[in-house]
Amino acid sequence: MSAEQRKAIAQRALGLVDLTDLNDDSNEAAIDELCARAQTQFGPVAAICIWPRLIAHAKQQLVGTGIPIATVVNFPGGADSVAQVTADTLQAVADGADEIDLVIPYGALLAGDTDAVVAMVKAIRDATSGKALLKTILETGELKDAKLIRQASDLAMDAGADFIKTSTGKVAVNATLESAEIMLQAIADSGKPVGFKPAGGIKTTEDCGAYLDLADRILGPDWATSKTFRFGASSVLGDLLAALDGTTAAPSKGY
Repeated sequence: MSAEQRKAIAQRALGLVDLTDLNDDSNEAAIDELCARAQTQFGPVAAICIWPRLIAHAKQQLVGTGIPIATVVNFPGGADSVAQVTADTLQAVADGADEIDLVIPYGALLAGDTDAVVAMVKAIRDATSGKALLKTILETGELKDAKLIRQASDLAMDAGADFIKTSTGKVAVNATLESAEIMLQAIADSGKPVGFKPAGGIKTTEDCGAYLDLADRILGPDWATSKTFRFGASSVLGDLLAALDGTTAAPSKGY
């Protein structure tokens, strides 16, 4: 891929990144660094994605930037009760979260319990309605089966999700082009204004280009904007910036 091709992809992708720090040892100093990185010389990322305990601190660091804060609930295992996840969501919104990334109860779905998925998503839809964007994490690497991934996508969208997201980044297999194609096709077939977020394992400009090409093919070249498409990543930003300024990025690490 030529430098010009890389630059063109990076120009599209930069503003679609949910710059993520979900490390277990994340702290206020790490969030200060993340917030600074989110404000690049080429423009801001789409959002930052952090642990709920750090929302209030991040909010102070991002005053005046317009960068939203996403956080995670029912994360990463997807096994908390509806009551607990609802309480966590309401607290996160009160602390300043603009977006909620909810892990669906994928273990229940694997056991055939579709009602558990619907109940969870509907409850968190109610908790976020008019207050925060709801992005549902399907954990496609654990669902594995194409029919299950499609079923999870349809269930989440029907229950009110604003976005469907591949992965937590905490399991062996995270975002793949195969799962992305299933999910993007589900969005296309639904006719609903639902967005898509691949997350985990996206480390290069070329990776971003592959996912954007897929979205362009299935949903049209004008579909992928920050309102409809996000990359969940902690390490791709360096390569995107390198593509934009013509330098060489350091090796990627992390999510």
